[in-house]
Amino acid sequence: MIIARFFVGLLSLLLLSGAAAAELPGIPEFVDEMVAKHHFKRAELERLFQRAQYKQSIIDAITTPATTKPWPEYRAIFVNDRRIQAGLKFWKHHARTLRRAEKKYGVPQEIIVALIGVETLYGEQTGSYRTVDALATLAFRYPPRAPFFRGELEQYLLLARDQDFNLLAVQGSYAGALGIPQFMPSSYRKYAVDFDLDGKIDLLHDPIDAIGSVANYLKQFGWNKGEPVAVRGKLGEGVSVDGQDKARSISEWAAAGVTSEQKLAPEQPAYLLDFTVADGKEFWLVFNNFRVITRYNNSNFYAMSVFQLAEALRAARHPVIAG
Repeated sequence: MIIARFFVGLLSLLLLSGAAAAELPGIPEFVDEMVAKHHFKRAELERLFQRAQYKQSIIDAITTPATTKPWPEYRAIFVNDRRIQAGLKFWKHHARTLRRAEKKYGVPQEIIVALIGVETLYGEQTGSYRTVDALATLAFRYPPRAPFFRGELEQYLLLARDQDFNLLAVQGSYAGALGIPQFMPSSYRKYAVDFDLDGKIDLLHDPIDAIGSVANYLKQFGWNKGEPVAVRGKLGEGVSVDGQDKARSISEWAAAGVTSEQKLAPEQPAYLLDFTVADGKEFWLVFNNFRVITRYNNSNFYAMSVFQLAEALRAARHPVIAG
């Protein structure tokens, strides 16, 4: 037992110093599976994992996400003048492509632009972690979501074979997300589209493919053309609302004392969310399309940031001129 603990401790020290991923428990079995299931060459995978590395910084990053920040601090990261101005340039440069994506998939141009802006500042910040390092680290040293990341590592190997990637050269986020729109490998394989029709799907470098792929992703997860994303809600005096995780129709919310700033169909289902701000709480009625955005990143803060950046971009691009 003492010897066993000694070797466990030694392995931990090696991992913390950035050992080869091949030393991670579970890698040999993973290689066996990839060889048997997908006919990869064993020697090539063994060489890959000898060169891939465990990174403690990846574990540190995933355990301290930005969503732990208060809403005003989180919002300020993404809804700010820099992203608005850069977004306007991106929108102008790719106006024709964005119009085509909106027409084909029904997703508003400003939502597509905002999502790419939140994810990577329009392709400027696509990540500095080697994807194979990120996925190997999380698949075999992050128990809370190990099965998910093991699946994404499998998909990354398949994607690299499909796309002829250099597995050790591709960089992305600490979670293994890739390219301009930060698709996980499974989403890349399933939802990415060749929107410029050049015979290749390239989310790493091609903003046209990225635009079409974001719109397709949202459409595939149920985006409803022409429907709202979110509207400010107002609670009547003395109203206390329970069951905010339950969808109710606008007429039901009105009967409970919750009204909106916009005219909405009485039968429209909505959820009520609250966001803590400096002077109290903001209440928002959010709809199916808001929840579709959370399929990209499962966070109400994230979806609200995308929505509010989109609104700011739309207002800046099409200002209302007072008469």
